Amino acid sequence: MRGDYDQDRLPARLWLIPILSTAAGSSLSLVPLVVQTPILPPFGLLVALAWRLLRAEMWGAWVALPLGLIDDLIGGAPLGTAMTLWTVAFLGLDIADHRIVWRDLWTSWQLAIFAIGFCGIGAWGLAWLAGGAGPLWTIAPQSLLAILCFPAAMRMVSAIDRWRLGKGAATSG
Repeated sequence: MRGDYDQDRLPARLWLIPILSTAAGSSLSLVPLVVQTPILPPFGLLVALAWRLLRAEMWGAWVALPLGLIDDLIGGAPLGTAMTLWTVAFLGLDIADHRIVWRDLWTSWQLAIFAIGFCGIGAWGLAWLAGGAGPLWTIAPQSLLAILCFPAAMRMVSAIDRWRLGKGAATSG
C-alpha cells in the first residue's frame, strides 16, 4: 500500500535510477585490474546505451553530455572524451530511431555495436591525437568484450527498469 510519501518520491526515482545506474557502470572502471592492454568493457557506455535503446522516449541526445562527463571524471579519461563521443553516438541513435520503423533485440544489438565501435575508435583517435595511443588493435579485445556483454547489460537495465517502475516484485516469473 502506497502512502503520500511514496507518491512524492516516485518522480525522482523515475529519473534518478537511470542516472545512478549509468554512474555505477562507469565506476566499474575503478576495479583494480592490472593488464597490458585495455580489457574491461566501458560499462558506463553499455548501461547508457541500454537505457537509451530500451527507453528512447526517456532520454534525448543531450543527456549523453552530463553522463559522459560523469564517465570522464570517474574513469580518468581526458575531459570531453566520453562527453563528445557519447553525444555523437546518441545523435546517431536518434537518427536511426527516426529511420527504423520496428526494432527488436537484434536491431538494438546492431545499433549498440556501431555505437560501441564508434566510441572505442573515437577514444583511441583522440588519444592518438594527444600522443598517448598504442596500436589500434589493442582496443579490439575491449570492444569485442563490450559487444558480447551488451545483451547482458540490456537485460540488467530491463530488470532495473521493471524495479524502477514498480513492476518487478509482483510479476517475477
